Amino acid sequence: MTTILITGTNRGIGLELARQALEKGWTVYGSAREAVTDPDAHICHHPQFHDLVFDVTDHEAVRAAAASIDEPIDVLINNAGIIGPDRQSTLDMDFDGFAKTFAVNTLAPLAVTQAFLPHLKQSSNPRILTVSSQMGRMSYAKSDRIAYRASKAAVNKVMQGLATDLEPQGIAVALVHPGWVRTDMGGSNADVAPAESAGAILALAETLRLEGTGQFYNWDGSPAEW
Repeated sequence: MTTILITGTNRGIGLELARQALEKGWTVYGSAREAVTDPDAHICHHPQFHDLVFDVTDHEAVRAAAASIDEPIDVLINNAGIIGPDRQSTLDMDFDGFAKTFAVNTLAPLAVTQAFLPHLKQSSNPRILTVSSQMGRMSYAKSDRIAYRASKAAVNKVMQGLATDLEPQGIAVALVHPGWVRTDMGGSNADVAPAESAGAILALAETLRLEGTGQFYNWDGSPAEW
């Protein structure tokens, strides 16, 4: 049976990832700053769902959560993320908001990965998938939401480096653009439903192998531009 850890399971893509993983019969560890309470998701009282309550930017709490688990983790999905402050242009930047955006979108995925790495090493097929965004690709010169864009470009590089370091240990690492998804972040006009994006991300997680480590994928599994 597959055991998966998903950050940001309180809403949107993360909640759908948890729901669909449970439907597959997987054991799910889900994290958010508060306990999952969405009654429509039907996961709160599922016997294979384990609710881990921590803020991904609180590294001590992340390490404590990892210490509370005593079993291998096969898949880690770094899903938690924020869009950033209202003012985030190169000419008018909320620098505290910029720092928070980096803390959540760039530093936290690495901190969570480091904390749960011993559990991944216990798996016979360990995989790490980080939800990024095409908005962070270097070939995309738009300047709106620059704190968000910069944080995603940075996490791409961090995870590429992590893939290099973990490949000798047999741990595959990749990034995925989830599509423009109808969530609080993506808005109601987005193209992709959360359930559709989550299903495709789980499919990618299931098939990810060392041959694909260090790569950036679109939510449909095709290669994404950096």
